[in-house]
Amino acid sequence: MDYKQIALQKHEEWNGKLEVVSRAPLQTKEDLSTAYTPGVAAPCLEIAKDPEKAYVYTRKNNLVAVVSDGSAVLGLGNVGGLAGMPVMEGKSILFKEFGGVDAFPICLDTQDTQEIIDTVTNIAPCFGGINLEDISAPRCFEIEKALIERLNIPVFHDDQHGTAIVVLAAVINSLKIVGKELAKVRICISGAGAAGSAICRLLLAAGAEDIVVTCSKGVIYNGMEGLDPFKKELSTLTNHRGVKGGLKEAVQGCDVFIGVSKAGLLTGEMVESMAKDAIIFAMANPTPEIFPDEAKKHGAKVVGTGRSDYPNQINNVLVFPGFFRGALDARVTKITERMKINAAYVLAALVKDDELSSDYVLPGAFDKRVASAIAQSVMQTAKES
Repeated sequence: MDYKQIALQKHEEWNGKLEVVSRAPLQTKEDLSTAYTPGVAAPCLEIAKDPEKAYVYTRKNNLVAVVSDGSAVLGLGNVGGLAGMPVMEGKSILFKEFGGVDAFPICLDTQDTQEIIDTVTNIAPCFGGINLEDISAPRCFEIEKALIERLNIPVFHDDQHGTAIVVLAAVINSLKIVGKELAKVRICISGAGAAGSAICRLLLAAGAEDIVVTCSKGVIYNGMEGLDPFKKELSTLTNHRGVKGGLKEAVQGCDVFIGVSKAGLLTGEMVESMAKDAIIFAMANPTPEIFPDEAKKHGAKVVGTGRSDYPNQINNVLVFPGFFRGALDARVTKITERMKINAAYVLAALVKDDELSSDYVLPGAFDKRVASAIAQSVMQTAKES
């Protein structure tokens, strides 16, 4: 199926994927006087006295800003904020359809780090949460860190954390299939950008101990020259075996390969050099690091991609709608590592042991249990913290 042509046709037909629908009736003069002037002055005054009342008298309680500068859109690269708008609209309808969250695309005409931080800070009072999207590394780390420090609402960079949560869930279930433990396996991550760095950190927080990360310069190791501050920090947390070289050297003897890098990087020969019953998540989009049939031909036991036309789609749509649903309902001000780890285990548990197979390690995107289970997990974790 030619999705390129279908998508262009449908997007022209839709003329945008979002619209604003009134929650208040506007049929009579009384309706108008209540929803707008003069009646609207009353909630304004209440909010002026107590800003927390915005959660009661406005839609702040359910609004999320989907913020992007368009610098790292899908696999397209830096297309700019306006060209990224179809993705941000799409993200917004996923929020609504799967999590009941009202989300709005905020596509910025700047890629200046400080301008983005200041802009989001200034619009934040209208929203209950901020979802950062498709902002290139390493700027995304700096932007998220600054906004978390400045704001008292949840800030979540989905390219990092949504991806990391769904990958951890997939790893948990895949390790059950091959009879291995997270603390004892060797993991190779190809890609040290937003997704790769967050996946690495969450796996470490969940109990992984042996992780090697590769970037465009090769295997990252402690003391490596030319690393930005974020990769330099990553070098102190990983590669305790002191592996050097490229991806070929990094994957040797590994039990798990996680690709968030470029098409075709992993070869069949590399798969054969991995440990028995290797787990491979090749998530480069739209073309993975290796196709599932090729990986299995060379000995892989479990293979997942970011695509919907192969088994085991590893897609963060399984996470962000329910995660924000729970964060908004619990009125959390900060996202914690424990929230992310617990969400991953809850997501994994939706696939029962008697259902688990090499072609079924995660629930499907349309499984209606997913968003509510993730939301409940976030709320419960917030309550316990």
